Amino acid sequence: MPCSSGLSSVRMLCLAALTAAVGTGCTGKTVDDTAIGSTFPANFMWGTAVAGFQVEPGCPTIPESECEDQHSDWYQWVTDPELIADTNNHLSGEPLSDGPGHYELYDEDLDNAVALGTTAFRTSIEWSRLFPDGAAEQATTVDELMQYVDPTALAYYNAYFDDIVAHGLTPLVTLNHYTLPLWIHNGKACHADVDTCTDRGWLDLPRIKPAIALYAGFCAQQFGDRVDWWATENEPFAVVLSGYLIPSADRTNPPGVSRADLAIPVAFNLAEGHAAMYDAIKAYDTVDADGDGVVSMVGAVPNLVATQPLDPTNALDVQGAADLDYVYNRIYLNATINGDFDRDLDGIAEEHRDDIAGRMDYVGVNYYTRITVKGLSVPLFGAYPKTDFYPQVLWEEYPAGIADVVNLANSYGLPAVITENGTQPTDTSGDDFLRPHLQSLLGAMDAGADVRGYFYWTLVDNYEWNHGMSYKFGMYDLDTTTKARTERPMGQTYSDIIASGTP
Repeated sequence: MPCSSGLSSVRMLCLAALTAAVGTGCTGKTVDDTAIGSTFPANFMWGTAVAGFQVEPGCPTIPESECEDQHSDWYQWVTDPELIADTNNHLSGEPLSDGPGHYELYDEDLDNAVALGTTAFRTSIEWSRLFPDGAAEQATTVDELMQYVDPTALAYYNAYFDDIVAHGLTPLVTLNHYTLPLWIHNGKACHADVDTCTDRGWLDLPRIKPAIALYAGFCAQQFGDRVDWWATENEPFAVVLSGYLIPSADRTNPPGVSRADLAIPVAFNLAEGHAAMYDAIKAYDTVDADGDGVVSMVGAVPNLVATQPLDPTNALDVQGAADLDYVYNRIYLNATINGDFDRDLDGIAEEHRDDIAGRMDYVGVNYYTRITVKGLSVPLFGAYPKTDFYPQVLWEEYPAGIADVVNLANSYGLPAVITENGTQPTDTSGDDFLRPHLQSLLGAMDAGADVRGYFYWTLVDNYEWNHGMSYKFGMYDLDTTTKARTERPMGQTYSDIIASGTP
């Protein structure tokens, strides 16, 4: 998800890029070589995106004990009075009951998605909703997990995916959209003392890697007959950056500590988790849901940025922009697609992981901003040569950059999907934001870029993590009291673009 104004410290850029430890390779659907003209192709996925934790709470009639998933680290993070009182956590304290109640009202939301003309829908599964307590850790196989699953949650997700398909929408499903079960990550305890807490989440690889792999395999087994597009992790960059490196007013993730010595291990543990989830999905999703001859497309979802030098005639600024691109974008892609890890950020991968490489079918791209860079004569961190940059502008809506990031993804031999792109809409955002971004995207595709879909963030105003309901990105405005949804003017623009195939 987007932040309000970007990140306030260069350290967030230099070290957070080390989240790039996800392994992958190049398998899956082949590139469609049909010539693309001045309109988007007929099979292009048009969608909106939501995330379970953000959109489910706020049911008008279902009790909060069921509507809200009360067993995740993020539920604890935004509702615990002591965590809220700690001003360093930058938590709004707004009740989750102000949310849109998608858990109860998803059929209405899917109607609204169809009314926009969309053909696909990105959503996520909450691990802690399916497996609310630590008993699930007793399972050693995917089949054994069935005895520990919450039957209400399993029935909910089955009905949910049935309804998505019944609406004629192609589901793209994220398995880990930030949140972890409280039994594997006690964010409050780790916030108090990250060195002695017991349930340490991504810091405890021997525990989380097999557990999240079994969870991924279970979801693939149970829902793969309706889902062909999977995303393992959403923005691992944000997990490391805002949880373990520099929590800030823009974003704090549990456990909300500032420990660079922990951030780097978490980054690579996320990589291991991605690879394990990829393998599990491939093993247990055995049904071609849409009949196109491919059982599953599995990817990860980094947030990629466009970059520019502060002064294009200044060699330091030019080099700094190139190195920020390397650290922020390419370190992650080099690791996830090729299995090559550059742990010291010197531009040379010192480690190759065959057990991580080859595990990416597409690159999900969350695109929001361009970063303007001032170059430095010496690295900001002496141990990391490629950190010779200082970001000057961190949050800028830059439509042309969407072409840059899909071309970057394609340069690794993989198709791209724009899994998120959005703004806080005004009455003119259809023309000011949406059309320019999609014009740039279509231009890249006309020039040969392989892009399979575009998902606007988000369908309806939702709970924007530590900010509560204060940020409103929805195509549909939400009345937090009545739960009424009202289409914003940008929604009509989106409908027109989808209908005509051209922005």
